[in-house]
Amino acid sequence: MATPPSNTKAQLQALQRDLDQLVQQIQRVIVGQDAIIRGVVTCLLAGGHGLLEGVPGLGKTLLIRTLAEAVHLSFARVQFTPDLMPADIVGTSMLVDVPGGGRQLEYQPGPIFSHIVLADEVNRATPKTQSALLEAMAEHQVTVGGKTRPLPRPFMVLATQNPLEMEGTYPLPEAQLDRFLFKIRVPFPTEDELMKILDRTTGAASQEVKPVLDAARIMAMRELVRAIPVTDSLTRYVVRVLRATHPDDKHAPELVRRYVRFGGSPRGAQAMLLASRIHCVLEGQNISPSVHDVRAIAHSALRHRVILNFEGEAEGVDIEEVLAQVLKTVPTD
Repeated sequence: MATPPSNTKAQLQALQRDLDQLVQQIQRVIVGQDAIIRGVVTCLLAGGHGLLEGVPGLGKTLLIRTLAEAVHLSFARVQFTPDLMPADIVGTSMLVDVPGGGRQLEYQPGPIFSHIVLADEVNRATPKTQSALLEAMAEHQVTVGGKTRPLPRPFMVLATQNPLEMEGTYPLPEAQLDRFLFKIRVPFPTEDELMKILDRTTGAASQEVKPVLDAARIMAMRELVRAIPVTDSLTRYVVRVLRATHPDDKHAPELVRRYVRFGGSPRGAQAMLLASRIHCVLEGQNISPSVHDVRAIAHSALRHRVILNFEGEAEGVDIEEVLAQVLKTVPTD
C-alpha cells in the first residue's frame, strides 16, 4: 500500500486527538465500559445508529446523555411507552393564533428534529410508533402531512432496550434492527468498577462534561474516516465473514448450518468495513484497518442481523458463540 501523504497523516493525528478528547470527557462520568463508549462513538463517527441492550441500572441512558453533553449538538430523549403515538415523535400540525385575529394550521416539530435522539426502552412502544423512526433512520427525513422534512445533520438515533423483561414489549422487526449500525450489549460492571461508581455517585463531588466537538467538525471527521484506505484483501475478508453467517455458504461453520435461518444483510458488511476504519483510528496504531480491527467490531455489527432458526431458539443457542465460530473458521488469506 502506498504511503499516505503527510497532510492525510496530520489529519488522522488530529482526528485521533479529537476522539481521545471526546472519550475522556465521557469517562469523566461513565466508569469503565470502555468498549461500550467506543461503540457509541463509532456510531457517531460512522453516521449510523446504535442499539444498547442491557438490564436496568447499567448507565445506558446516562452514557448517551453524557455523549450529547460532550458535543455541541442538540439532544432529545423520548421515553417509549405503549401509549406513545407517532406524532409524539415526528410532530404534528396544530391550530395557532395569528396576528390580526384568526387561526391557522402550523407544523410543530417533534423531538426527532435533534442531532442525537435517545429512544429509551424502544421496544415498549407499538410497532406503529416504532415505524415512525424507520424513515428517519434510513433517509434522515420524515414525512408529515404529505410534506417531506429533512432532519439536522449530523443525525443519529441511540436506542435502549431491556433483554429480560419481555412482558408488554414489542420486539423490533428485522427490517428496523438492520438499520442499526451496532447492537451493543452492556455488561454488568466488575467489582472495582462498582466501587468507583459508588464513590462517584454517592459522594459530594460531581463531574462536569465540556463539549469538545461541534457539528461541522463531526461531519468533517466522518468524511475523513471514509477516506481511510482499505486493502482489497480486507474487503474480501469482510465479505467472507458476512457470507459465512449464511447456512448455505461454503465457509459457514457447523453452528451456522444447523442453527441459523438467515445470515447478515449487506448492511452488515458495510458496518464492519466502516467501523473497522474507526476502530483502527481509536486504537491509534495503524493508518489502515486490519483483520484485527474487523474481528474487534464484528460481533456488534452482526449480532442483530443473524437470525436463528426454530431449533436454535429452542435450544437457547447464543448468537455470540455462533459469531465466534464464524470468525474462527473464515480464512484470512
